[in-house]
Amino acid sequence: MRVVTWLFNLVLFVLALGFALSNTDSIDLRFMPGGLQWRAPLVVFLLIFLAAGVVLGLLAAGPSLFRQRREIARLNKELRHATRPANGGVTAATPPVDAVPDPVTRLGV
Repeated sequence: MRVVTWLFNLVLFVLALGFALSNTDSIDLRFMPGGLQWRAPLVVFLLIFLAAGVVLGLLAAGPSLFRQRREIARLNKELRHATRPANGGVTAATPPVDAVPDPVTRLGV
């Protein structure tokens, strides 16, 4: 599976590089009717707007990510409390189970 991922990333990089090399013409970007203007290659503008979109997307996803992490921590605490034995936590039949984090999400259950 890793080989397929690396091949996909390589093909994507080659396509992006080919796109960048074929769009080196300079263009004018006008910001306001007052005459603010910036002249640069098209690829520079595309890269700037791509980076701005990634940053805005991460900022938009941040609150829900933190809310989900708080909910997961609350549920893990509730699960530990619910599975605790009634006699003070010492039992001979059931050894304590450690939460093993998932290697992908790094969340233990």
